[in-house]
Amino acid sequence: MSDASKPDWLGAPEPPAQPDPTRAARGPGKPALPQRFYAEAGLAPHGDGFRLTLDGRPANTPARNPLALPTRALAEAVAAEWAAQVAVIDPATMPLTRLANTAIDGVAPRREAVIDDLSAYAGTDLLAYRAGDPERLVRAQAEAWDPILDWAHRDLGARFILGEGVMHVTQPDTTVAALRRAIEETEGPFRLAALHTLTTLSGSLVLALAVLRGQVGPTDAWTAAHVDEAYQASVWGRDAEAEARHAVRQAEFEAAAQLAQLSR
Repeated sequence: MSDASKPDWLGAPEPPAQPDPTRAARGPGKPALPQRFYAEAGLAPHGDGFRLTLDGRPANTPARNPLALPTRALAEAVAAEWAAQVAVIDPATMPLTRLANTAIDGVAPRREAVIDDLSAYAGTDLLAYRAGDPERLVRAQAEAWDPILDWAHRDLGARFILGEGVMHVTQPDTTVAALRRAIEETEGPFRLAALHTLTTLSGSLVLALAVLRGQVGPTDAWTAAHVDEAYQASVWGRDAEAEARHAVRQAEFEAAAQLAQLSR
């Protein structure tokens, strides 16, 4: 196979010089997945870390940066995702690779912007907004969320004012500043990318920081972030499509936690 016909990273191969009339006749749709073009996924030393190799050739990210990982453990996990591909390369089955690409292409060159984006969650954290009733939901929220807020106060210096319902609650400036410091202390683009994913998927910067710092496991954190949904499902029943979406998001959340752990 010539170099021109190989995928440059994880995406589709270079488009053919002439339009494909069969593809055009099918009309717009989900793009075809690229075929697996390599026999072996491996690693090579790269700076202080390791770079993914495919048949011995160094691999790149979508932005054509080196697909280099900071630790052997993470590099081996990424290589395992590539080795597990069969006939085609399916990004949906490669969460660590996708998160690594995000860290390298999106987070590393714009660290301050990512910190600013995460800091916006400090004033609107999910855990500060409580139900007024029914008592079972009030109790479930308190049991899941209060220990995390206690940890944030004790270890991060972030004390939250709790509100009832959806009305905005202004948090103390000291709390917002303390959480920003915690974000800024996150070392490296990989852990910062993991923190961003954990936060956006859960709606809680405090829960994400607790996972990042080993205070709570990702499965327990995911359960805590979805206390309200679990209560609603217990009252009204479960929806299969919603459950499937929930499972996909949980897998992404747990992959972000794994990325954070393996990149240290």
